[in-house]
Amino acid sequence: MGEQSLISIRVVSKEYPGVRALSDVSFDVAAGELVAIVGENGAGKSTLMKILSGVVTEYSGEVVLRGAPVRFRSTRDAETAGVSIIHQELNLVEQLSAAANVFLGREMRTTLGLLDQAAMDRRAGELLAQLECHIRPEQPVGELRVGDQQLIEIAKALSLATDILIMDEPTSALTESEVARLFRVIERLRARGVTVLYISHKMDEVFRLADRIVVLRDGRLVDVVAKQETTPQKITHLMVGREIEETDLSRPRAPGAVVLEVEHLWLPWPGHARRWRLEDISFSLRRGEILGVAGLMGAGRTELLECLFGATSETPAGRITLDGREVSLRHPSEACAAGLALVTEDRKRLGLFSHLTVGENITLCTLDQCVRHGLVNRAQEDRRAAESVARLGVKTAGIDTAITSLSGGNQQKTIIGRWLLTEPKVLLLDDPTRGIDVGAKAELYRLMDQLCRSGLGIIVTSSELPELLTLCDRILVLCEGRQTGEFTRAEASEQRIMEAATNRRGAVA
Repeated sequence: MGEQSLISIRVVSKEYPGVRALSDVSFDVAAGELVAIVGENGAGKSTLMKILSGVVTEYSGEVVLRGAPVRFRSTRDAETAGVSIIHQELNLVEQLSAAANVFLGREMRTTLGLLDQAAMDRRAGELLAQLECHIRPEQPVGELRVGDQQLIEIAKALSLATDILIMDEPTSALTESEVARLFRVIERLRARGVTVLYISHKMDEVFRLADRIVVLRDGRLVDVVAKQETTPQKITHLMVGREIEETDLSRPRAPGAVVLEVEHLWLPWPGHARRWRLEDISFSLRRGEILGVAGLMGAGRTELLECLFGATSETPAGRITLDGREVSLRHPSEACAAGLALVTEDRKRLGLFSHLTVGENITLCTLDQCVRHGLVNRAQEDRRAAESVARLGVKTAGIDTAITSLSGGNQQKTIIGRWLLTEPKVLLLDDPTRGIDVGAKAELYRLMDQLCRSGLGIIVTSSELPELLTLCDRILVLCEGRQTGEFTRAEASEQRIMEAATNRRGAVA
């Protein structure tokens, strides 16, 4: 394909301290193609796409664009050449409006050189309308949930009138209806001749969208195959270099005493027609049990966990009992002291401290336990961090490595390790496998099962019903802030959960 290629990647390599992220990767992309880039976390997918989009500028090898060698010095260089990227981890300024984020650094101006806010609002509204979403251009991005924020990132890329679009896990925070909208947008872009490079861990997406599939493993190119010449099972095998063992969590658990009880929980929603984000939620959790929370985007899954963790801006009403004692949690520090831990859905914004090392991220919440005579005992801190890395199987060059150099799955393990050091009674996991590959998911499933069998109570939300059906002893279903269903493992099915998730009147088993 070489001479007719729009993009040629030639023996590209990239090293970070202690890690070889890419090793002699070469392949071509034709104009108008949709090429899926797949591989486990840490395979080098995102690094390669950052090179193509000017985020990473130091590497060996060559990128040829439209027949001429290029080496972008910045994302602005890449955008000028017609290449733009939608990152998995969002890069938005929360204090600015949706329109301001779409045109950040490329603001529209009047003939007098003044900011033309009306023109930006109008154009942003048109782009958001293309995505068939209902975000107001003037709405501050910080008020939006993760799924809506991802649509702002997509609108930003569309505003560049790019002819090469890189999408890094663009559906990781979207609902099924939003995914369907995105696919329609991709179809329209392809009809205009836009070339798409699409990173995804979801085989159904890859096989629906892609013309060809590029497989990376441990920084190396494994194969480039036409979609019609392979199967999801073969691609998965190429990704991991071994057969994925089915994660069998069917062995019955034996839940113990009730550790958490929630009675008649209400969360106000000032200024909204619905008035309540959560309405009269009641449930219990036992030691050694995994309780799943299902529901469509906006159902209240995240808000429920935030209520339990004292992390809501509005004061909830209702009764929360932890280990037989009624608690009133008004701040995450109080929740943590009481024995609750929360792994948030937005890893980058709410979970990671990007300027700290792997070890420092792990010990952050328990640093006081390493203090002697008013000073941090660094050896003790390092030992605790190293034990956590070994326990959770975090793939890192060492505890002094920058947290930002880790793959998404390993970053998530680091955050879980941080909270496990607090020795919680209840672990709250908000969509913990978002953007994590199939191998890392299986590892997290096994970890959750082990923690549960050791007596920990776990509440987990997920937008993927098969995940909840695999993991959970019981599943609670929410719809528009109401509790519309509760099913045991034996009762639960995708159909019954979806019926409850779309039915405000309730379908409690």
